[in-house]
Amino acid sequence: MKVLLFNGSPHEKGCTYTALSEVANTIAAEGIETEIVWLGTEPIHSCTACRSCATAKKCVFDDIVNEAAARCAEADGFIFGTPVHYAAATGMLTTFMDRLFYTIGKTLALKPAAGVVSCRRSGSTATFDQLNKYFTICQMPVVPSQYWNAVHGHAPEDVRQDLEGMQTMRTLGRNMAWMLKCIAVGTEAGVPRPVQEERVNTNFIR
Repeated sequence: MKVLLFNGSPHEKGCTYTALSEVANTIAAEGIETEIVWLGTEPIHSCTACRSCATAKKCVFDDIVNEAAARCAEADGFIFGTPVHYAAATGMLTTFMDRLFYTIGKTLALKPAAGVVSCRRSGSTATFDQLNKYFTICQMPVVPSQYWNAVHGHAPEDVRQDLEGMQTMRTLGRNMAWMLKCIAVGTEAGVPRPVQEERVNTNFIR
């Protein structure tokens, strides 16, 4: 089993990384492989709604989104981390998740996921809500913790002093490992995946 942790911060080893590392180390201690993937600072093209991915099974913009999509197929769980920018996820992570989920949403279905948010002071819960909407629209079980998954601090050393926040990260890691193990046991026991109905799309008129 493997969990991919995506770092959407422009700082590779900043506050968001500090939080994700605490989660990753806890998951690894449960015998599950982890990898933190930094999205970097190169621009990520936004989705243009061309819908080419529906037939090509990949995005027309061949960048880190397609690289991540290929790796996601082999992963069992996901954590998406971001600092707070104007009470929302970074533009980098938002663009990345828009295209990733639009391209391989069906591949991600039923794989556990969680969001992790880092902020100096406020805006964490709004950002946390934003991330969770990606998971629920793609039928991904949302892994809980003991509190909303946020850490506070202006620098990594501040985050390490956020004892409740760091404990929340460790609880998230243990819960992710537990959920993955439960899914594995169920699969081995022959529990079938939920039956998928043909998708029905309606608007507010009919």
